[in-house]
Amino acid sequence: MQLQFHKMHGLGNDFVIVDGREQAVSMTSALARSIADRHRGVGCDQLILIAPSTKADLAMRIWNHDGGEVESCGNASRCVVALTGAKTIETPAGIIEGSSAGSDVEVTTIEPRFAWDEIPIAYPMDTASLPLEWGELTNGFAVNVGNPHVIFFVPDPDKIDLDHRGPEIENDPAFPERVNVHVAAAREDGLHMRSWERGAGLTLACGTGACAAAVAAIATKRATSPVMVHMPGGTLTITWEAGQRVRMRGGATHVFTGTLDVDNLAKCAS
Repeated sequence: MQLQFHKMHGLGNDFVIVDGREQAVSMTSALARSIADRHRGVGCDQLILIAPSTKADLAMRIWNHDGGEVESCGNASRCVVALTGAKTIETPAGIIEGSSAGSDVEVTTIEPRFAWDEIPIAYPMDTASLPLEWGELTNGFAVNVGNPHVIFFVPDPDKIDLDHRGPEIENDPAFPERVNVHVAAAREDGLHMRSWERGAGLTLACGTGACAAAVAAIATKRATSPVMVHMPGGTLTITWEAGQRVRMRGGATHVFTGTLDVDNLAKCAS
């Protein structure tokens, strides 16, 4: 089977996007993992499948690099808006809205959720200051912005060994659905952040992570809206007020279009 795809990225967080609205696509975790493989496949942080929707302009499903399907991806949402012009997108986390904003794309995600069982966490605790520690990382702020995140405010994110702490926290039993892990510093020009993404590892940027970090910084009075979130791959502007949905604005880049031989890919992966 020949499968057409688009390679796109949002601030270096890269995606293979397959449009299944006209060509029926049976995506599996194994196929997504093979496509995402950077040595034997196309290579990406996440595989995105666009599908028809009765609730929005289109639907979007997301598989991480490890083949696990997840609820939301902010950078991918902006890429899908840039690619298709969709104004509304149905995701497993809910309906999001998108629009062009000059050379950038803006998407409006869900209202943040802060309750321990909404994130989710395995047992009740203060999600604004988790009574848990992983080495130098303590008092994390947990929030769900369509998917689960924990943010640690530190003096210098570059000095945190996320290659070690990231998978340790992601897979901690306290987070039954695993969790995205971020270290951030609040400075005069905004937040400076690095991310370990659930199922993908270190990435150059995390859109929902930027939303989560900005919400955490605003809620703890470390920043005021709008917040500039600086990541290794670039900067996003996040706008949020308590009780409202989160708005995220930033770039979305189309790299190339290609055709994938799925049958040959399966042989290479076996």
